[in-house]
Amino acid sequence: MPTTDRKLRKLAIVPAYNEGEMVARVVRDIHREAPGFDVLVVDDGSTDSTAIYAESEGAIVIRHPYNLGIGGAVQSGYKYALRNDYDVAVQVDGDGQHKPEYLPKMLRKLQTGGKADMVYGSRFRGDPGYKVPLGRRAGNMIFSIVLTALTRKKITDPTSGFRMTNRRGIELFARDYPHDYPEVEALLMLHAHHLRIHEVHVKMNARGFGDSSIDYPRSAYYMVKVLLALFVGLFRRRPTPVEATGEEEPGVGPAVEV
Repeated sequence: MPTTDRKLRKLAIVPAYNEGEMVARVVRDIHREAPGFDVLVVDDGSTDSTAIYAESEGAIVIRHPYNLGIGGAVQSGYKYALRNDYDVAVQVDGDGQHKPEYLPKMLRKLQTGGKADMVYGSRFRGDPGYKVPLGRRAGNMIFSIVLTALTRKKITDPTSGFRMTNRRGIELFARDYPHDYPEVEALLMLHAHHLRIHEVHVKMNARGFGDSSIDYPRSAYYMVKVLLALFVGLFRRRPTPVEATGEEEPGVGPAVEV
């Protein structure tokens, strides 16, 4: 990877589902805090004006005809990044939790002479910035223990979706990305493909708009399902990352843009 920031093509992938006015603020914040990043909003089948608000702030917009879930939305972003020859891609959630002010810090960590292929923002290396519900803290701790044991690397915030990857990660995730609750399983995928994972401490906001996909009644189901997915992931066949432009990959066609 080039060491000069000006030579890098950088993309911020913003998955959004019925985020309304919040997504406009997220796009504005990225443009202000990290002006070197293009912004792609993946409108995952929203029934409100998410796409219109995003486009009004200068974002590139891909619209899904129906809701695929967070994994499908993020993978659409990686496919776009691959096809358009981006060197760096970062996921910034459309609900306003992630602070774009940390993007330059994450980029510097990614450019550490080949020592990092993916950098993610961890709330739990210090003050998380908001009161994290006890159930989420407990679930995060369980996933942290399991992933730390599997990867032999300290993972403090495996449910964080605030992630930046280089071209190697883009090629991997354009080919294969977990679709249900992907954050935890994606870390195991990176480890299986020998991509290096680094953490940086970040503070986050409480969710600014919309509804979380994981509420208290579903927390236990979520934990069991993710742990099972991790176990299955240890034994499943690993896909070969996409190379070059992705033009030969089935299902990678022109983006549907507003």
